[in-house]
Amino acid sequence: MTNSIAEIENNDALFVIGSNTTECHPIVALRMKKAARKGAKLIIADPRRIPLVKFATLWLRHRPGTDVALMNSIMHVILAEGLEDKNFIDSRTEGFEEFRKAIAQFTPEYGEKITGVPAADIVKAARTYAGAKNAGIYYTMGITQHSMGTNNVWSVANMALLTGNLGKESAGVNPLRGQNNVQGASDMACAPAVLPGYQKVADEAVRKKFEAVWGGALPAEPGLTATEMTDAIIGGRIKGLYIMGENPVISDPHMAHTLKALKKLDFLVVQDIFMTETAELADVVLPASSFAEKDGTFTNTERRVQRVRKAVDSPGDAKDDLSIIRAVAARAGYDLGPASAADVFREISALWPAMAGMTYRRLDSGGLQWPCPTDDHPGTPYLFKDVFPRGKGAFSPIPYIESKELPDEAYPFVLTTGRILFQYHTGTMTRRSDALEAVAPEPFIEISREDARRLGIADAGMLSVSSRRGSLQVKAMVTDRVAPGVVFMPFHYHEAAANVLTNDALDPVCKIPEAKVCAVRIEKTAEVAAGV
Repeated sequence: MTNSIAEIENNDALFVIGSNTTECHPIVALRMKKAARKGAKLIIADPRRIPLVKFATLWLRHRPGTDVALMNSIMHVILAEGLEDKNFIDSRTEGFEEFRKAIAQFTPEYGEKITGVPAADIVKAARTYAGAKNAGIYYTMGITQHSMGTNNVWSVANMALLTGNLGKESAGVNPLRGQNNVQGASDMACAPAVLPGYQKVADEAVRKKFEAVWGGALPAEPGLTATEMTDAIIGGRIKGLYIMGENPVISDPHMAHTLKALKKLDFLVVQDIFMTETAELADVVLPASSFAEKDGTFTNTERRVQRVRKAVDSPGDAKDDLSIIRAVAARAGYDLGPASAADVFREISALWPAMAGMTYRRLDSGGLQWPCPTDDHPGTPYLFKDVFPRGKGAFSPIPYIESKELPDEAYPFVLTTGRILFQYHTGTMTRRSDALEAVAPEPFIEISREDARRLGIADAGMLSVSSRRGSLQVKAMVTDRVAPGVVFMPFHYHEAAANVLTNDALDPVCKIPEAKVCAVRIEKTAEVAAGV
């Protein structure tokens, strides 16, 4: 997030797109509801009637995969009505004229044809967002998990630049992280093109700095992303894999493709706290510790670094991740050096200027938000106050590109996927909770009342759902939450895993898969059709 969670309740306007915030980020959603109660204008852009809609000033129900067309149309109105922040554009941005030309065709009427959102609502959204003194944008994987996900994110940035909503309090571009330390993992280089602190591996000076501390040579070329590894395994370029804290069998799109790859490996190691569906395929399982069983730091969605302290001992042979990694490295003949999480943190602070001012002593009295470059720095609640890292913020001309797989005669529905409040990710932890299972024990597929009537589908009736990649059986949930022609499934349930169906087409830039849009066919099962 460019800004902070506490700032949300002081937004004058909030634009929430591709984020079922109430169910996926309930604490953040509480701040949004508080802002709405204080008079903030809340715009929701989502194909489903998510719970946050009841607090919204305006709900834009756009077709899945049409986010760029929607945002371009909103920005077209902002420019047509002179609502842009001209001073901010002139002093702090570049590339504006090329961007202006790129959105010239995206009139509200043109946007309506693509997105299904009435032109009048597009105009209202533009006036509401651009007319606010402080407006924040909030998004999650409903924006990113597309074959044009990078374009979606650039469009979000364009909206903030156009209205001067970057570099100030209670505004900004705010991707909400979906797990407790995803931001920390990203900061520490769990991506193939960077070293810790987003320092480019291709930069020779950066490599030399890390090589001096780590005592070894680093590759100059980025490696593969997780999604690229699957094809590399099938193509014979990867023979062994080490998976930590992930369950790709359930979480990755096109499950059959993932299973084919994992089963082809010569050697698979899984390090996790439970025996997941992925761990069941492993040659070696290394039992790891949970958050309550180790020391260290987590970094949350607002860039706040916080101490984690061991509260209980690990069960059985489980060990903390650092101990396991050091032990494996030692067996391979390499001494990693630092013996504790505190030692590692000191190394991080020495190698990444944005955390140079952080110490365990300072964190003991509360978390700090990076950048925090010096010992007396208070941390940074919001980014880009005076300058962008590249100097001026760059507008990006973004075309509308359709999703890779759209409905047709054979597969007439659009399937989109996501999370629900009472389950989490692949269910590895939450499905072991009797209380949570009692509330949300089984998978379902949401289908509109109109489609259910047309197809003769009853609520809780069993359906066969098929895509070009696989099929499954699941109960129907007849609802007004989805529009006709759109269906929704949560992906938590192994017994009807939504990712059996989803498309693994990748965004060409960041290589994220298109989990949010694919074409499916829905039929009543043979038993239901026969009246059994």
